Amino acid sequence: GAMPGSGVLAHNGGMRWFAIRFALVLLALFAFELTPPGQTLVGPWTAFVASASAGLVQAFDGDAAARGIVLYSQKSGFAVAIQAGCNGIEAMLVLVAGMLAYPATWRQRAAGIAIGAMAIQALNLARVVSLFYLGQWNREWFEWAHLYAWQALIMLDAVIVWLLWIRHVDTRGAAAGGPPPAGATA
Repeated sequence: GAMPGSGVLAHNGGMRWFAIRFALVLLALFAFELTPPGQTLVGPWTAFVASASAGLVQAFDGDAAARGIVLYSQKSGFAVAIQAGCNGIEAMLVLVAGMLAYPATWRQRAAGIAIGAMAIQALNLARVVSLFYLGQWNREWFEWAHLYAWQALIMLDAVIVWLLWIRHVDTRGAAAGGPPPAGATA
């Protein structure tokens, strides 16, 4: 059967308008990320990711510590610096752009963004922790997993979350984020 909301793009401006809105919102979000105000959010978030990763490792073997954006082993001295592209923000921006560009209510968008951000960041913590251990075991595998496997998996996570979200969005009357029609609940 048809997915809820599956025909909404055909009735509310089509795929072309969705793609244009998506590209414009994504461009604006990435541009903001690079500004000084955006960086005042990115820096502390990245340090939080390092700290949370250290907390996860400590729960298993107590060997990790974090200083700023660096997660390091107190035993081996191995360290990973969590840089732009490794903090999960870019995947979250792609998800946010997709949700803001899609016709839905603001309540649906807010719920999707909150749940999606948690899903992306949970997977991102798994990525950082796995790379921390992998880097101590084998540098070649670390580089491959870091540059190829995990980059693709984090973006794939954003796409899957978005696809699951649009399956559950009630788009009746939600074009451009407007209110739902009378009698509909958001």
